[in-house]
Amino acid sequence: MMQNLLVSIGEMLKGLWESSGLNAGTWQNYVMLLISFVLFYLAIVRKFEPLLLLPIAFGMFLINLPGAYNILWGRYAEGVEHTYDNVLPESRGLLWYLFYGVENVIYPPLIFLGIGAMTDFGPLIANPKSMFMGAGAQLGIFLALIFASVCGFDLAAACSIAIIGGADGPTAIYTTQFMSQFTPDDLLSAIAIAAYSYMALIPMIQKPLMRWIVPKKERAIRMKQLRKVSKLEKIVFPIVVTLVVGLLLPDAVPLLGMLMLGNLLRESGATERLSSQAQNGLMNTITIFLGVAVGCKAYGEVFLTLNTIIIIFLGVFAFGFGTVGGLLIGRLMCKLSHGQINPLIGSAGVSAVPMAARVSEDVGRETDPNNHLLMHAMGPNVAGVIGSAIAAGFLISLF
Repeated sequence: MMQNLLVSIGEMLKGLWESSGLNAGTWQNYVMLLISFVLFYLAIVRKFEPLLLLPIAFGMFLINLPGAYNILWGRYAEGVEHTYDNVLPESRGLLWYLFYGVENVIYPPLIFLGIGAMTDFGPLIANPKSMFMGAGAQLGIFLALIFASVCGFDLAAACSIAIIGGADGPTAIYTTQFMSQFTPDDLLSAIAIAAYSYMALIPMIQKPLMRWIVPKKERAIRMKQLRKVSKLEKIVFPIVVTLVVGLLLPDAVPLLGMLMLGNLLRESGATERLSSQAQNGLMNTITIFLGVAVGCKAYGEVFLTLNTIIIIFLGVFAFGFGTVGGLLIGRLMCKLSHGQINPLIGSAGVSAVPMAARVSEDVGRETDPNNHLLMHAMGPNVAGVIGSAIAAGFLISLF
């Protein structure tokens, strides 16, 4: 009797061990857990883009808990390709359902709706020339596209990697998820984490480039105050932009259309409740869902590859050259305007709103403490948001 009891207890303990996460974990899982702790530190302690970096880190943390994958995501039948649609219906977990909005490219346009509701296009309307600096800041996208192709990525993957240069997380996710049907590699987590990490590190990346490219004399240029933009102009702007871009590049409409709808809700004066909901409740909810869904794709065995390392380096290259492109256009416009435009605002052409504009303000005030460039820099900054959406539409139109 005692012997049978001991055997039963032993079998129970063996079964408990085999079903535990400690038995199921791999070294990749534990490395990813450490990476998630680093992201927690950057988001919580250093305040680097915490609204998205924290949910991404926690999604990464959850999916890499040893043994949690089958519960949080789901199981696959033996021998089938591990794609989203092949998860066994009866085993689909919470993260599988949250990822539905990424898989079907729902979350990024909704994020753009919220961004539009929070954005004032007045500085761009008051100074339309700043659109050229927003366009110049897309240089990094197209240079990274070439270098990613040289590194051996197929065209679809190269387009996904290149869009990091736009410094726009939702656009990067939108483009990558669309391109995923054309490439066998799962690049979403690496590209999204690279995009949001570099957005968070904007001051560290941009300031040395700004000081290097723009001479001190030009950094000290004071710009004239922007004219006041009428309410009618602000209402007509999103409609006209959507119409023109939609006619020329329909693939950009899902992102750009939602951006302009959000802005129209803000500027019309007739939909305050909808504008408030888009800016707050909807934006916050989708941000959480998007962050956790992207983080859960950073599963150790998929994420820890040579391609991920290459993507990280190509991402910083794309972002750096995007900044350089905006600054060079800024310097050209400074010469053409006979010193009326401070080239520093060109760096804000990347679409990280409003952080990039604040960096232009900071570097300008280093040279002249009384020089305020923030509102001038907001023109190229919001132009960069439009530019990155158009660039994404252009890359998608290739397919």
